[in-house]
Amino acid sequence: MERIRLRLTSSLQVEFADREQALRRMEEWADRGMGVVEVVFGPEGCGKTAWLRQSAVLLKELGYHVIYVDPLNTYFEAYTDVKEVAKRLAEAAAEVLGEAKVKLASLAIVLAKELIRRRRGKVAVLADDVFQAIGLGGAVAYVKALLNLIEYPPASYERVVAVIATSEGVTKREIGRHRWAYLTPMWNMPREGFRQLFDQIPGEKPLFEEVWRITGGNPKLLGELYEAGWDVNRVVGRLIKGRGLVPGFIDKWRPWLKKAVEDPDVLWSPEAPMQLIEELEAKNLIMYFLPERDPWFWAGEVPPEKDLELGIGNRVAWQTPLHREAVRRALEGT
Repeated sequence: MERIRLRLTSSLQVEFADREQALRRMEEWADRGMGVVEVVFGPEGCGKTAWLRQSAVLLKELGYHVIYVDPLNTYFEAYTDVKEVAKRLAEAAAEVLGEAKVKLASLAIVLAKELIRRRRGKVAVLADDVFQAIGLGGAVAYVKALLNLIEYPPASYERVVAVIATSEGVTKREIGRHRWAYLTPMWNMPREGFRQLFDQIPGEKPLFEEVWRITGGNPKLLGELYEAGWDVNRVVGRLIKGRGLVPGFIDKWRPWLKKAVEDPDVLWSPEAPMQLIEELEAKNLIMYFLPERDPWFWAGEVPPEKDLELGIGNRVAWQTPLHREAVRRALEGT
């Protein structure tokens, strides 16, 4: 399979690395088709976008007509012999920024229906971070519209693949109330796959094991560290600000946060305040209610059962060790 190239930073492109199990999962979905929508969620920057874009190439090679949209970045890819599909997506992407995001998201479904209507037997829709573009209020309706594509198509089809990727913990909980989608987690890259990515970065750099311990295999943070001259303090400072770790939040939840930075599974206890858990999810700091480590439940490689060095518990995990470190430093600084 052709390996795509992706932008890790504004000045550095890398070749798609590893994610073999995640690609096999996509191939399994392609082989049997889908009865419901797959909503894949995971830590911000864990590689969902790279996986979806590489999966678009995989699905094309498997004979699918593929529509991939990233409304947040007004980006799309269309692998189909129906030229109108790419033309209409390009027109939508050229709209005023706010309108373009919504149009790209909705067009993905409209054009998938058109492909089915034209008797294109195998059709795939891959929607990347679409919920951030259309707003949390539209998330459930979007999933339902994709499900309708599967259950009530405009014509018969051979197979349909419909996958949405998101980092929004709050959205995940809202969608989970319905039976329109499977919620499937994805974790950061495994050690050896992350090493393949790390080895593509030029110039002097820290030891691999050091970078692995502080990023937990998160590709986005790897790029941020590279751009920051490998200065961890700069990246942590940006996380503290970006996640809104202000004194009021820290002081309100100080006792629980102090325990959670040592072991995130304390948030799984019945006494843990649900309000705190929801706020940590909304700030994209933790992954809550992790399923068992059976690969069947995961889109790709599973995290360890428990690894406190990386901030991973059995049921709750910090998105990366740097996210945990940001909370730790906020606790020390207030």
